[in-house]
Amino acid sequence: MIRSPTARLFVAVDPPEDVRTQLAEWARSASRAGDGRVSANASLRLLDPDLLHVTLCFLGNRPLGEMDSLAAQLAACGGAAGELSLGAPLWLPAQRPRALAVELHDDRGKLARLQAEVVGALQEVSGWQPNDGTRAAEGAPKAQRRFHPHITVARMRQGAASYERVLPPTPSLSFVPGELVLYRSWLSPEGAGYEAVASHRIG
Repeated sequence: MIRSPTARLFVAVDPPEDVRTQLAEWARSASRAGDGRVSANASLRLLDPDLLHVTLCFLGNRPLGEMDSLAAQLAACGGAAGELSLGAPLWLPAQRPRALAVELHDDRGKLARLQAEVVGALQEVSGWQPNDGTRAAEGAPKAQRRFHPHITVARMRQGAASYERVLPPTPSLSFVPGELVLYRSWLSPEGAGYEAVASHRIG
Protein backbone atom coordinates (compact mmCIF):
# COMPACT_ATOMS: atom_id res chain seq x y z
CA MET A 1 0.00 0.00 0.00
CA ILE A 2 1.43 3.40 -0.99
CA ARG A 3 1.05 6.02 1.71
CA SER A 4 0.18 9.60 0.85
CA PRO A 5 2.94 12.11 1.61
CA THR A 6 2.59 13.84 4.98
CA ALA A 7 3.97 16.82 6.84
CA ARG A 8 4.66 17.08 10.58
CA LEU A 9 2.71 20.17 11.65
CA PHE A 10 2.07 22.31 14.71
CA VAL A 11 0.61 25.74 15.49
CA ALA A 12 2.50 28.16 17.72
CA VAL A 13 2.99 31.76 18.76
CA ASP A 14 6.52 33.16 18.88
CA PRO A 15 8.23 35.34 21.48
CA PRO A 16 9.99 38.42 20.09
CA GLU A 17 13.69 38.19 19.29
CA ASP A 18 14.92 39.89 22.47
CA VAL A 19 12.92 37.47 24.66
CA ARG A 20 14.25 34.47 22.71
CA THR A 21 17.81 35.75 23.08
CA GLN A 22 17.53 36.25 26.84
CA LEU A 23 15.87 32.85 27.27
CA ALA A 24 18.70 31.21 25.36
CA GLU A 25 21.23 32.98 27.62
CA TRP A 26 19.33 31.74 30.68
CA ALA A 27 19.36 28.19 29.29
CA ARG A 28 23.14 28.38 28.85
CA SER A 29 23.55 29.39 32.49
CA ALA A 30 21.15 26.59 33.53
CA SER A 31 23.24 24.06 31.59
CA ARG A 32 26.28 25.02 33.69
CA ALA A 33 24.43 24.92 37.03
CA GLY A 34 24.84 22.04 39.44
CA ASP A 35 24.35 21.07 43.07
CA GLY A 36 26.97 18.36 43.53
CA ARG A 37 24.65 15.45 42.74
CA VAL A 38 24.98 15.63 38.96
CA SER A 39 27.50 16.69 36.38
CA ALA A 40 26.82 20.31 35.44
CA ASN A 41 27.78 20.10 31.80
CA ALA A 42 26.78 18.12 28.72
CA SER A 43 23.44 16.65 29.88
CA LEU A 44 21.41 19.31 28.05
CA ARG A 45 21.20 20.10 24.33
CA LEU A 46 20.39 23.80 24.09
CA LEU A 47 17.96 24.95 21.42
CA ASP A 48 18.84 27.74 19.03
CA PRO A 49 17.03 31.00 19.93
CA ASP A 50 15.29 31.00 16.53
CA LEU A 51 13.58 27.71 17.47
CA LEU A 52 11.96 28.94 20.69
CA HIS A 53 8.17 29.11 20.49
CA VAL A 54 4.92 28.47 22.38
CA THR A 55 3.10 25.45 20.96
CA LEU A 56 -0.69 25.79 20.89
CA CYS A 57 -1.42 22.45 19.26
CA PHE A 58 0.68 19.68 17.74
CA LEU A 59 -1.04 18.05 14.77
CA GLY A 60 1.58 15.40 14.05
CA ASN A 61 1.88 13.94 10.56
CA ARG A 62 -0.94 15.23 8.39
CA PRO A 63 -1.59 14.70 4.65
CA LEU A 64 0.07 17.35 2.51
CA GLY A 65 -3.32 18.03 0.91
CA GLU A 66 -4.62 19.42 4.23
CA MET A 67 -2.05 22.17 4.55
CA ASP A 68 -3.89 24.82 2.51
CA SER A 69 -7.21 24.25 4.30
CA LEU A 70 -5.51 24.27 7.72
CA ALA A 71 -3.76 27.54 6.88
CA ALA A 72 -7.02 29.10 5.66
CA GLN A 73 -8.86 27.99 8.80
CA LEU A 74 -6.13 29.45 10.99
CA ALA A 75 -6.73 32.82 9.34
CA ALA A 76 -10.33 32.69 10.58
CA CYS A 77 -9.25 32.67 14.24
CA GLY A 78 -9.87 36.10 15.71
CA GLY A 79 -8.81 35.81 19.36
CA ALA A 80 -5.97 37.69 21.02
CA ALA A 81 -3.22 36.09 23.08
CA GLY A 82 -2.85 38.81 25.72
CA GLU A 83 0.35 39.41 27.69
CA LEU A 84 2.48 36.39 28.62
CA SER A 85 5.11 36.55 31.35
CA LEU A 86 7.86 34.07 32.16
CA GLY A 87 7.45 31.90 35.23
CA ALA A 88 9.45 29.13 36.85
CA PRO A 89 11.62 26.51 35.13
CA LEU A 90 9.91 23.20 34.31
CA TRP A 91 11.23 19.70 33.68
CA LEU A 92 8.90 17.99 31.19
CA PRO A 93 7.33 15.56 31.55
CA ALA A 94 7.47 15.68 35.34
CA GLN A 95 7.97 11.95 35.95
CA ARG A 96 10.71 11.19 33.41
CA PRO A 97 11.97 14.55 32.14
CA ARG A 98 13.22 14.88 28.59
CA ALA A 99 13.18 18.68 28.25
CA LEU A 100 13.85 21.87 30.15
CA ALA A 101 11.18 24.55 29.71
CA VAL A 102 9.99 27.81 31.24
CA GLU A 103 6.34 28.14 32.22
CA LEU A 104 4.25 31.08 31.03
CA HIS A 105 1.68 33.04 33.01
CA ASP A 106 -1.35 33.62 30.79
CA ASP A 107 -2.95 37.04 31.28
CA ARG A 108 -6.63 36.40 32.17
CA GLY A 109 -6.58 33.09 30.32
CA LYS A 110 -6.55 34.77 26.91
CA LEU A 111 -3.99 32.41 25.41
CA ALA A 112 -5.92 29.37 26.66
CA ARG A 113 -9.08 30.70 24.97
CA LEU A 114 -7.15 31.33 21.75
CA GLN A 115 -5.70 27.83 21.92
CA ALA A 116 -9.19 26.33 22.28
CA GLU A 117 -10.38 28.41 19.32
CA VAL A 118 -7.48 27.17 17.19
CA VAL A 119 -8.11 23.54 18.15
CA GLY A 120 -11.80 23.83 17.26
CA ALA A 121 -11.07 25.57 13.96
CA LEU A 122 -8.54 22.98 12.81
CA GLN A 123 -10.82 20.09 13.75
CA GLU A 124 -13.42 21.46 11.33
CA VAL A 125 -11.19 20.87 8.30
CA SER A 126 -9.13 17.87 9.39
CA GLY A 127 -9.52 14.41 10.84
CA TRP A 128 -7.01 15.43 13.52
CA GLN A 129 -8.11 15.13 17.13
CA PRO A 130 -6.28 16.48 20.19
CA ASN A 131 -5.50 13.85 22.80
CA ASP A 132 -3.96 13.41 26.22
CA GLY A 133 -1.43 10.83 25.06
CA THR A 134 -3.50 7.83 26.21
CA ARG A 135 -5.32 5.32 24.02
CA ALA A 136 -9.09 5.84 23.97
CA ALA A 137 -11.56 3.01 23.44
CA GLU A 138 -12.45 2.45 19.81
CA GLY A 139 -15.15 4.87 18.72
CA ALA A 140 -14.77 7.03 21.82
CA PRO A 141 -13.65 10.67 21.56
CA LYS A 142 -10.07 11.37 22.61
CA ALA A 143 -9.52 13.43 25.74
CA GLN A 144 -7.74 16.73 25.25
CA ARG A 145 -4.68 17.36 27.39
CA ARG A 146 -5.05 20.46 29.57
CA PHE A 147 -3.18 23.36 28.01
CA HIS A 148 -0.09 24.47 29.97
CA PRO A 149 1.74 27.21 28.05
CA HIS A 150 5.53 27.00 28.16
CA ILE A 151 8.66 27.51 26.09
CA THR A 152 11.08 24.60 25.73
CA VAL A 153 14.68 25.82 25.83
CA ALA A 154 16.69 22.57 25.93
CA ARG A 155 16.40 18.83 25.39
CA MET A 156 17.92 16.23 27.68
CA ARG A 157 20.48 13.85 26.36
CA GLN A 158 19.60 10.19 26.85
CA GLY A 159 20.26 8.93 30.36
CA ALA A 160 20.90 12.40 31.83
CA ALA A 161 19.69 13.24 35.34
CA SER A 162 19.44 16.97 34.76
CA TYR A 163 16.16 17.31 36.61
CA GLU A 164 18.14 17.12 39.88
CA ARG A 165 20.20 20.23 39.20
CA VAL A 166 19.54 23.56 40.91
CA LEU A 167 18.49 26.09 38.29
CA PRO A 168 19.05 29.86 38.28
CA PRO A 169 16.00 32.16 38.44
CA THR A 170 14.35 32.82 35.10
CA PRO A 171 14.52 36.37 33.70
CA SER A 172 11.66 38.74 34.43
CA LEU A 173 10.22 39.15 30.94
CA SER A 174 6.82 39.52 29.30
CA PHE A 175 5.55 39.81 25.74
CA VAL A 176 2.37 39.92 23.67
CA PRO A 177 2.34 37.48 20.71
CA GLY A 178 1.39 39.08 17.41
CA GLU A 179 0.92 36.09 15.09
CA LEU A 180 -0.41 32.56 14.89
CA VAL A 181 2.01 30.44 12.89
CA LEU A 182 1.47 27.07 11.22
CA TYR A 183 4.84 25.34 11.27
CA ARG A 184 6.19 22.30 9.47
CA SER A 185 8.75 20.36 11.48
CA TRP A 186 11.71 18.61 9.87
CA LEU A 187 13.46 15.96 11.97
CA SER A 188 17.14 15.09 11.70
CA PRO A 189 19.80 13.45 13.91
CA GLU A 190 20.91 16.97 14.91
CA GLY A 191 17.40 17.91 16.07
CA ALA A 192 14.28 19.48 14.63
CA GLY A 193 14.08 22.38 12.20
CA TYR A 194 10.94 24.44 11.64
CA GLU A 195 9.50 26.00 8.50
CA ALA A 196 6.71 28.59 8.74
CA VAL A 197 3.98 27.47 6.34
CA ALA A 198 1.45 30.22 7.08
CA SER A 199 0.91 33.00 9.60
CA HIS A 200 -2.03 35.13 10.76
CA ARG A 201 -1.93 38.40 12.69
CA ILE A 202 -3.72 38.42 16.07
CA GLY A 203 -4.28 40.89 18.85
